[in-house]
Amino acid sequence: MKPMNPSELHALIHGVARGEIDEADAHGQLLEMVRARPFEDLGFARVDHHRASRQGFPEVVLGLGKTPDQIGAIAAEIVNRGSTLLVTRASEAAYDAVRALVPQAAYYPDAALITFRQQDVSPGKGTIVVAAAGTSDVFVAEEAARTAELMGNEVARMYDVGVAGLHRVIGERARLATARVIIVVAGMEGALPSVIAGLVGVPVIAVPTSIGYGASFGGLAALLGMLNSCSSGVSVVNIDNGFGAASIASLINHL
Repeated sequence: MKPMNPSELHALIHGVARGEIDEADAHGQLLEMVRARPFEDLGFARVDHHRASRQGFPEVVLGLGKTPDQIGAIAAEIVNRGSTLLVTRASEAAYDAVRALVPQAAYYPDAALITFRQQDVSPGKGTIVVAAAGTSDVFVAEEAARTAELMGNEVARMYDVGVAGLHRVIGERARLATARVIIVVAGMEGALPSVIAGLVGVPVIAVPTSIGYGASFGGLAALLGMLNSCSSGVSVVNIDNGFGAASIASLINHL
């Protein structure tokens, strides 16, 4: 039996309370879940099958540093237990290995993601806006946007709205106002999150990218600029970490 996520457990308890689910059936489901192995040891990886029960979303696989065969085996273990699959920073070779075991899996080269959604993801409460300063930042923005969508959220994209042309982002104020949380992706000096945070009253998650010339130091300049934002309500994740931003945004949007 696949592990229950918090929303499924909540539905089971309320089903019993309303008399829609037999108490003995519910007891059997819970007992089977408790008896299930919390992780599966594959020798090179221990796949955490209780991650969704603790955090609301299954374990996510980082593709970097793993062989395609390792990624394929981990992906198959996750999917076979009924969990949604997300592999980040994945190569086409890794996708080929996953597809051999999980034929329904999809690959998004614009975000380097492998995904396969199952029925264990609950919908978010509102819209997550993903804004990118420039077209060069779109790879990281798409990692964030597609991750957030896989986690059950409605996502609105807003690309190439950097501070070199402020009229572009000012013209999007109506769409920004619809967001429950906003992810802002920017390289160079990393100023866009401060601008957007000054226009809205919702959390802004800033993602510095490694895009820029020499003194950007591979995204360090943008990171430090975002950490020193004069606008309130801005939090910052690591350089190029679109996945991390989407995870936080999804948690906020599911509250």
